[in-house]
Amino acid sequence: MSTLTPAEDELATPRVGIGPHLLSVADLGAEGIAEVLRVAEAFAEVERRSIPKVPTLRGKVVASLFFEESTRTRLSFETAAKRLSADVLSLAVASSAVQKGESLRDTIETIEAMGIDAVVLRHRSSGAPAQVARWVERAHVINAGDGWHEHPSQALVDCFTVRQVLAEARGAEPASLGVGCFEGLRIVIVGDVRHSRVARSEVLAYGALGAEVVLCGPSSLLPASLEGWPAKVAEDLDDAIAHADVVSLLRLQAERGSGSFVPSLREYTAGWGLTAERVRRLPPHAIVTHPGPMVRGVEIASDVADLPAVVATRQVTNGVAVRMALLFLLLGADSALEGLGGARG
Repeated sequence: MSTLTPAEDELATPRVGIGPHLLSVADLGAEGIAEVLRVAEAFAEVERRSIPKVPTLRGKVVASLFFEESTRTRLSFETAAKRLSADVLSLAVASSAVQKGESLRDTIETIEAMGIDAVVLRHRSSGAPAQVARWVERAHVINAGDGWHEHPSQALVDCFTVRQVLAEARGAEPASLGVGCFEGLRIVIVGDVRHSRVARSEVLAYGALGAEVVLCGPSSLLPASLEGWPAKVAEDLDDAIAHADVVSLLRLQAERGSGSFVPSLREYTAGWGLTAERVRRLPPHAIVTHPGPMVRGVEIASDVADLPAVVATRQVTNGVAVRMALLFLLLGADSALEGLGGARG
């Protein structure tokens, strides 16, 4: 079984605690975000190996509880846990006792009684992970998306990817840039901000790192209030993206009723989609991110989606390394490092 090299071991050695739970990007702050990105660099190297696995969390059990389906996030967390040699318990909600009327609390207490170490939870109700964190006695809780509230791990993946691209453009290693590279960047978040948990986490993450965050979209799809949001609104998308360093596209949250907030998809695309004509307004260095799934022809033109500036596929790849870092930092990194020492011996 593969282990971390001494250099990776040093890189992954925790310097800042982020536990016991990850419920919001606000739990981390700039220092915590920097630590997650730093540790993720070591695991990104592991991901590039022929056998991308380390024994770091051997003996730990991670429960994946998705009360809303999300193939990318669920598989990313489960892959991350397996790369770290943790055991994964994946709850199939459709066939579980939840469908027979079991409460969320009873479900959590049942799986914690099985000796789990972490719960990765996605739920349709905002605040569900925070409630679960109050119920558990020993397990760590990771918010994998709750209602319209937050999706902290996706925002961290976006930060990791943006820094990676910036480093490549400068011919530098990402770790050498730290998080100072975000200072003064102009991040334009476009689309259905009202219903997007990714947008909320992005605003908090980018804002904490010193970036200027601009929200752009139909007034019906913007938050009713920006109180507590370190962001401003731009009414003209063409002008906003002409000065953007990063454009973060969001899809219409049809499952949350977004369709009723716009006259038609055609009009939405004309006014707010990243079309071939509109992409020519971007600065040459601009990066386009998308949390997925992309709806080609709505928020982004199909030919634009395949441009090098669009890093959606890279975000998926980086998602595993970032989530490995989160699991590593939350699940007792000290004991994990002892395990690494034993593996080497």
